[in-house]
Amino acid sequence: MTTTADLRTDQPTTPAVTAALARLERQNSAALADGERLDIASVAERTGVTAHTLRYYERIGLLSIERDASGHRSYSAADYGRVVFLTRLRMTGMPVRDMQRYVALAAEGEHTVPERLALLQDHRDHVRAQITELTFALRTIETKIDTYGGELAP
Repeated sequence: MTTTADLRTDQPTTPAVTAALARLERQNSAALADGERLDIASVAERTGVTAHTLRYYERIGLLSIERDASGHRSYSAADYGRVVFLTRLRMTGMPVRDMQRYVALAAEGEHTVPERLALLQDHRDHVRAQITELTFALRTIETKIDTYGGELAP
């Protein structure tokens, strides 16, 4: 599993970057023990995903959450892991329809592993291309900032 330490660089950070890394670290360190269950508010707090978004994910079939005796959502360790996984997919810009396709394939069973793998590999290639484009764009912005006399890290 990738840790936030793997993502840290010598580049200067901003409050937004620091907050994003903290959210990712919270998600990684807040994994549930087997048998532990959380309510929707706790999952929202630990993952940074709003309760509204969690209910939406359930409504469109990305999540299937059990209810406790009172009728409240009760998230298992597997449910929590899926929320974190879905969060990472959205973070990379995967369209919801592709996420739905992945979840539907996973529900069909092991015979869909090759198709799920292909879906993730295609998305990975798209993300890598985006990173390349963003890196180029960032260098352009940094050059312009330098031109205006701003300070940049090496």
